[in-house]
Amino acid sequence: MPGTAAEMLRRTRSELAPDPNANPLVPLVAGGRASRETLAVLALEQHRVIPADRRAFLHLAQRAAEAPAAAGFFTMPAEGEELAAARLGAFAEACEVDDERRQAYEPLPGCQAYPAYISWLALNADPADAVLAVTANFATWGTYCATIARGLREHYGFTDEACAFFDFFAEPAPELDAQATAAVEAGLESGQLDERRVYTYGRLLQAYEQMFWTSLS
Repeated sequence: MPGTAAEMLRRTRSELAPDPNANPLVPLVAGGRASRETLAVLALEQHRVIPADRRAFLHLAQRAAEAPAAAGFFTMPAEGEELAAARLGAFAEACEVDDERRQAYEPLPGCQAYPAYISWLALNADPADAVLAVTANFATWGTYCATIARGLREHYGFTDEACAFFDFFAEPAPELDAQATAAVEAGLESGQLDERRVYTYGRLLQAYEQMFWTSLS
């Protein structure tokens, strides 16, 4: 038996949680050992990731038109990506990334595999399955952002404004969690949610997340 939606969310997050020691870059930022050039590249890559993810989440919300809970879930991170984009400029400026460099930048394939797979999910995954896979990844990303924000303040002298991009994702999101629970409940009731597919989607998404950080280190 799959259990309740809350149980399934907890189990999925636990099973898909990455090895705490697997990320090669976040500990470097936390200890002030990452170069400022690496931080600049992180900003440049996020300039590509954020708008791509926003469009993918909006597409998932549209595909879930007959499943209001799932549609509501994906609408929230789509709106969040727009808010995050408004905060990204200050981080890029602190990394001395200007518009000219941003426009000339050639992205790293390993960093762009993650948004590419989010787009694949938007086109191919059942929205109920995607809710679980994406939620598990959000938990990982939020933890990384909290650590990076502390490191930027403590070791690089970044201002609150320059850290706001990471602070935004590090904040608890109870409304998003509640919407995820509602979406999973609806998926269980309809019989559309497939836990085996969820695990596959989540495992791949976490692997692409890991590839993002490895490509930057």
